[in-house]
Amino acid sequence: MLKQRIITAVLLLAVFLPTLILPSIEPFALFTLVLIAAAGWEWARLNGCGPQRALAAGLALAVGLLAFWLSGGVERSWRELWLVVGVLWMIMAAALLYRGVDAYARWPQMLRLWLGLFLIACAWLALVQARLLGLGFLLSVLLLVWVADIAAYFGGKRFGRRKLAPSVSPGKSWEGAFSGLLGVFLLALAWIWATRQGWSAPDHLYAYLWHQGLWYAVPALLGLVAMSVAGDLVESLVKRAAGVKDSSQLLPGHGGMLDRVDALLPVLPLAMMLVTL
Repeated sequence: MLKQRIITAVLLLAVFLPTLILPSIEPFALFTLVLIAAAGWEWARLNGCGPQRALAAGLALAVGLLAFWLSGGVERSWRELWLVVGVLWMIMAAALLYRGVDAYARWPQMLRLWLGLFLIACAWLALVQARLLGLGFLLSVLLLVWVADIAAYFGGKRFGRRKLAPSVSPGKSWEGAFSGLLGVFLLALAWIWATRQGWSAPDHLYAYLWHQGLWYAVPALLGLVAMSVAGDLVESLVKRAAGVKDSSQLLPGHGGMLDRVDALLPVLPLAMMLVTL
């Protein structure tokens, strides 16, 4: 299993990193569009679609986003959309986690399917627009999620006592969540300090938030970390409703695409919302 995980990670990074650092946005947008289409396929499977319908949903998502991109949609301002999607994510995550797996399973299938595909599509748009804002900005958003996840894992393993959401994800604890929050605050402080020393350009998320003042930066980081945890928990809830452990076996050793990007789905549009308000 460990060997599979390493090989899969190396292969993904071998493609992802060159597209990330190229000056042109097209390779990055195209590669991530393929990944998002795979996430759409998985989402359809998790919500009751058979093999053919799930494949059609993934392809329709890819074609729709490609047409949107070619029509100039990626370069437009979507400030109002980010506000709507950000609020929608917060309300939806709170309602789902409060009411639980059984309540989600009673939602109409078409509502679950199309709402999920819409939010996945918005995450891709936020990802590409974050890259347009600058490599530093996109990396700061990605690292926020990754650092929160890694710090939560080690903090929960060492100090975890109180379960965060035992009916959805028994492995997560409040201590782990607070460890993730601490890790992100340390990351933000270190990055801001590095910027003041002239070691980093001021084009990252933390510089944007800090420029608005402490009253804005602290609640914003709290909210982003909370929603990264919520994104993970919502995907776990959906998998429990579907009766599966992983969203697919598309990535050997890692599960499916949604298993890798679940925390990013709410964080990307929320980050765009915070810097465009």
